[in-house]
Amino acid sequence: MQCYVARLDDAERINAALITDFQALRNDPDLKRSHYFGGRYENIYIPRSRMPALAPVLNAAQLAAAAYLRRSGEELSVGFWFNEMGPGHSTLPHSHDEDDELASCVYYVRVPENSGELILRQGVLATHVTPVEGEFVFFSPKIVHEVTENKSQQMRLSVGMNFGVHK
Repeated sequence: MQCYVARLDDAERINAALITDFQALRNDPDLKRSHYFGGRYENIYIPRSRMPALAPVLNAAQLAAAAYLRRSGEELSVGFWFNEMGPGHSTLPHSHDEDDELASCVYYVRVPENSGELILRQGVLATHVTPVEGEFVFFSPKIVHEVTENKSQQMRLSVGMNFGVHK
């Protein structure tokens, strides 16, 4: 199964700033949230304007998505959300092919040991991806994917993204 992995330069510094910004905003009642399962919202939408530390992540993701899709980065649009997984949480199997997405991606901000693997499923084939802080994993939005249980005692944080073409 095809996935594409890229690395963010200066990820340690950027991730520290992202965690600080996220923790300051995560309980804001005005934030949009979706996919309520197992006692938590899987997706937390924080506007780009409220997360200045996210700019280098989105810029690098756009360049990597262009390489993965063999397209011009300028023609790609990105939608993103945060996924916070506390101890015992997992993400249910799903895909992102409901709209006009060309690629899906996850960027790893904070990944404690034993905090879950990304599983990409295509028919009977399954690819297990061990997350690494500072890495992007790109894959087709048609691929069913999930994240196994966070067995650590710490919060895991990632940024999910979908790429399409500007309208």
